[in-house]
Amino acid sequence: MDRLRAMELFLSISQTQNFSETARRFGISATAVSRMITDTENELKVKLLLRSTRQVVLTESGQEYARQLEGILWQINALQGNITAISTAPQGLLRVHSRTMFGLGLLPPLIAGFRKLYPDIHIELTLTEAAVDLRRNQIDIDFRISPPMEAGVRRRMLFQSDRHLVASPAYLAAKPHLLQRPEDILEHDCLAYQLPGDEYSWQFKQQDQTTAIAFKPRHVSNNGIALLELARMGEGLVLLDDYTVHNDIHQGQLVRVLPDYRITNKGFDEGMYATILDTPIIPAKIRLFTDFVAEHVAGSERRFTAHGKIFGLGFGAAAVAEGACK
Repeated sequence: MDRLRAMELFLSISQTQNFSETARRFGISATAVSRMITDTENELKVKLLLRSTRQVVLTESGQEYARQLEGILWQINALQGNITAISTAPQGLLRVHSRTMFGLGLLPPLIAGFRKLYPDIHIELTLTEAAVDLRRNQIDIDFRISPPMEAGVRRRMLFQSDRHLVASPAYLAAKPHLLQRPEDILEHDCLAYQLPGDEYSWQFKQQDQTTAIAFKPRHVSNNGIALLELARMGEGLVLLDDYTVHNDIHQGQLVRVLPDYRITNKGFDEGMYATILDTPIIPAKIRLFTDFVAEHVAGSERRFTAHGKIFGLGFGAAAVAEGACK
């Protein structure tokens, strides 16, 4: 019996719950599918399916077998693709997921620059605030703020997160209350990023002392772009990532307040991580793009000038940074 084919057939049946549909997928008869599943059950000495004329139902053993097969067959297919990729030029579709503000602010110029080096790699970029399962969602690289907690992934920290509390010059000019201490935000309009729960607070850290200030926000949004626009229009104070507000501060559209404090709405140990599946061989397209992004944004300052580096200095001396995801 071809065990690999039997595994593929059973996984298909677990997904379709239909012998005929699986037979069509693999170009064989339904009888052949049924015979191979029966042989698998006899070999394992366990009932995997409950069959009737109307439906196919997985037993508890069948459900567990299908769950494990999903990961095993994915790894086999990935390994075959990785081995093939070693002997060919980098090419194919690269699926990238990112948090919205990092994806909007930094990834488009990097993607355009990367294409000049590797024109046969096509990037599909998805931006959301939701967590993704790399394997289940078929994502090659995920740029996320918090380090990955799940097993079976590699991570590479690009830089440590730093958030700035900012407001427009017009807003600050219209407010008589100065901003000298964390408690002073209570006299101001605050724009908050939407998080689970009903309470909103920012944490302020100076040296080893941390102060949490709870406040009632003027506006709340789950989108950083909306908060940034509201701040530009003078609606209040907003806490956003440094790379999001860097240009606005430089151009005088926004002013950083309480610069002597590190400020966060979550924790002080967050950073931007490139996350990939932990496979025996990292596909060339994944390694090359991860290294390219790291070359231009990793460290304490590079993310502020990534666009200028790519489009202002050209590509003649571009080099792929060394290092692998950890």
